[in-house]
Amino acid sequence: MLKKLILITTLLSSGLLAQTINYDFQEDNLTQWNTFGEWKISKEHILSMVERSKGSFNLCYTKSVAFLDGNVTVKFKANAGRIDQGGGIMWRVQDNDNYYVARFNPLEDNFRFYLVHDGIRSELSSADVKLTKGWHSMSIEQKGASFKGYLDGKLYLEYQEKRLNKT
Repeated sequence: MLKKLILITTLLSSGLLAQTINYDFQEDNLTQWNTFGEWKISKEHILSMVERSKGSFNLCYTKSVAFLDGNVTVKFKANAGRIDQGGGIMWRVQDNDNYYVARFNPLEDNFRFYLVHDGIRSELSSADVKLTKGWHSMSIEQKGASFKGYLDGKLYLEYQEKRLNKT
């Protein structure tokens, strides 16, 4: 599975003006990132999962950005995987066992929201979506307890959920 993460986060809840933070992986450095599975940054500045995690979900996230209301966008491309493929976004991450996740899986042709609470993943919402092979964008828009999921700029998922209401 090969994913290029270009993370664009707009912070709105802190009382500051909107702020955009980009992670374009220009440096081969994941020191600010928590990872499960083996991840690497290629010379093309692509963050790739090269070995799946044993005993947990494949995770790569940073605690250096926290927000209640805002947007997150990633670019992803699925290259391999027999059980799962695709890419996703984690947000409102409390720790490795508590977070929201949106993911697209081209093997199942679906886009889903999940809540991972105390290490147990529960499906919140799902849409049947067929995308062509290649690069795609995924965006999450979070405002209060409401979040929306977009693929390539098109809205597919909307959900209300407030169990993880901290940054």
